[in-house]
Amino acid sequence: MPHGLHAAIRGIVADVVPVPVLVFAKAPDPGAVKTRLVSALGEGGAAVLAARFARRTLDTAARAAVGPVVLLCAPDTAHPFFEVCRRRHGVTLEPQGHGDLGERMHRAFAATLATSTAAILVGTDTPDLQADDLAEAAQALRDGVDVVLGPAEDGGYWLIGLGTPVPALFEAMPWGTDAVLQATRSRIATLGLRLHELALRADIDRPADLASLLARDDLAPLAADLVPRQPTP
Repeated sequence: MPHGLHAAIRGIVADVVPVPVLVFAKAPDPGAVKTRLVSALGEGGAAVLAARFARRTLDTAARAAVGPVVLLCAPDTAHPFFEVCRRRHGVTLEPQGHGDLGERMHRAFAATLATSTAAILVGTDTPDLQADDLAEAAQALRDGVDVVLGPAEDGGYWLIGLGTPVPALFEAMPWGTDAVLQATRSRIATLGLRLHELALRADIDRPADLASLLARDDLAPLAADLVPRQPTP
């Protein structure tokens, strides 16, 4: 490749503003994660699935390469699983800290946006998260959008991106219900913020969600060995 082209590419890369990706995850201890899937997978199987989802999310964030990846850990960073993630995925570990989900999310954004022009936050319940989703979200924020949302089929959202802290999006929110997405959209509109929405995707939280996961050739290996085999008639 000509030297001049190398220089041009380096200049383009240098001009791209990094957008940190904050990944929220719980330590995958049996009985503490994916509790709504315990009836289908057992406590151990649900914990294994949670760990696999977390690793897949970190892989996707690394491939997207939109900015540094920070793993926000609950209850703290001391769990051995998080150390494995740090070594294998090259992520920075930070504790989520105290408070409800909204408090923890707002605190993560406030800390990150103190030194960055934008940030993206995702959970680990959406194995269909794509690197292109993160790239699209990052570019929208670079282009001046205030909020990016990834709407989920269950009425929540699987991604939120911000260019500045917006406490109102996290206060007194009906977390864990199908009203979160609409309530967030309403607050964004009331505040007059510019919104960009990504593709509708599914969270895998309930036994009924496993069928859609197993129907996908690319996602089925995450859970196929965890689902109890049905006896042959």
